[in-house]
Amino acid sequence: MKIFLPATFVLFFINVLLAGSEHKNVLLICIDDLRPELGCYGVDYIHTPNIDGLAAKSQVFKKHYVQAPTCGASRYTLLTGNYGPARNNALMLRAKKLKNNKLSPSMPAWYKEHGYTTCSIGKVSHYPGGLSGAEWDDPSEVEMPKSWDKSEMPSGAWKHPRGAMHALANGEIREKSGNMDVFQSTEGDDSTYPDGLITSHAQQQLKTLTKGDSPFFLAVGFIRPHLPLGAPAKYLELYKDTKFPPIPHPNKPDGNTTWHESSEFMKYNNWGKDPRKDQEFATEVRRHYAACVSYADAQVGKLLTTLKETGADKNTIIVLWGDHGWHLGEHAIWGKHSLFEESLHAPLLISTPANKPASRSIDTVVETIDIFPTLCELTNLPIPSSINGQSMVQLMNNADKIDHLAVSYNARAATIRSATHRLIAHKNGALELYDFSAKDRGSINCAKQQPETAQLLIDKLKHHFSSSSFNK
Repeated sequence: MKIFLPATFVLFFINVLLAGSEHKNVLLICIDDLRPELGCYGVDYIHTPNIDGLAAKSQVFKKHYVQAPTCGASRYTLLTGNYGPARNNALMLRAKKLKNNKLSPSMPAWYKEHGYTTCSIGKVSHYPGGLSGAEWDDPSEVEMPKSWDKSEMPSGAWKHPRGAMHALANGEIREKSGNMDVFQSTEGDDSTYPDGLITSHAQQQLKTLTKGDSPFFLAVGFIRPHLPLGAPAKYLELYKDTKFPPIPHPNKPDGNTTWHESSEFMKYNNWGKDPRKDQEFATEVRRHYAACVSYADAQVGKLLTTLKETGADKNTIIVLWGDHGWHLGEHAIWGKHSLFEESLHAPLLISTPANKPASRSIDTVVETIDIFPTLCELTNLPIPSSINGQSMVQLMNNADKIDHLAVSYNARAATIRSATHRLIAHKNGALELYDFSAKDRGSINCAKQQPETAQLLIDKLKHHFSSSSFNK
């Protein structure tokens, strides 16, 4: 005998089943050149109420390190879960290989393959909007093929993504670095600079995604505090009376190191001043960098408010990630590109719905390359066997302390970070070892004084580079 159930009951039953297997959304927030100089990292002179508010509901990784101290290479590891070339065009090199070879899927491609709507707004990969070409808007030069359902960079008065990337207020585009001021503060609302447009576009996209039938993977990339340091005047006003602490270990290190002459910074118009020699100018640079951080923080706040207004916050994992650190005078460097701690240490927050696992600070060393598999496990997706990273969920679930190391590299050297030390090995055989448990807090090369520790980390670094996992 057949039993006919009312249609409303059938729909209710189906919805119950779907709710039990519902995939969580992902909101990935990328911030360029962001140091872990935030309230949630113990800094009391920076105004970042929105990021700090997110941190209060997140797992805060206090020792998160990127794989490379440059935008493109670091974003390669985030978006692929694999080690790659230490070059800004790393993803474009991968894109060319994809035309003829089957490579490990990118993170958005993996989510797309599993039924997610994937969307990128702003600077998520190296090129804002995900296209290359002369103005970074050539549709035939896709940085991440088969990854995004939509990838956009609103450019407004800046005309194209290249113009918006290195921009100052009201449409000023960098054509020659020396003709553009290294910092600026202009009256106006948040759309006076490009990140305001990115935010507005991302908010609209978020509203559209939350009305769809599929779970979403939305990545939003903010440009500031990348050079040039431009932000609306109201954010600089926050720091008019700020007393910044002295710059730690401000002198150029001795010996064979990855120190550089801050060429990216010095190419801009600095009005004939050098922050390595002029303390007043150095403080002014720090003030403008801080203003840019607060500007980026405000954009994060707007995005999170919109997420909450849609109601999707109850089923969305939020990741806030800095693509690398930035020197503000440490080791006499103003910029990134070194393998010192300041270039590689970056913020990482992961917030999960219903605060499970519970928010807390994690002092274990972790790496960017582990974010892809971590998100897979948190969203109940299989982890691709072809990626190098390992899930951090066990660590997030209050597991006993897990010993972990972070490996990073540039074209000239490689480095490994333990809980207490950083070893830098140069291609010419030179070694640097920094002890962060010592009084000098990692500012003096102690390779000769601690040969056993140096050798232990050398062996671990060699094993890492020779293992099959590194060469996938």
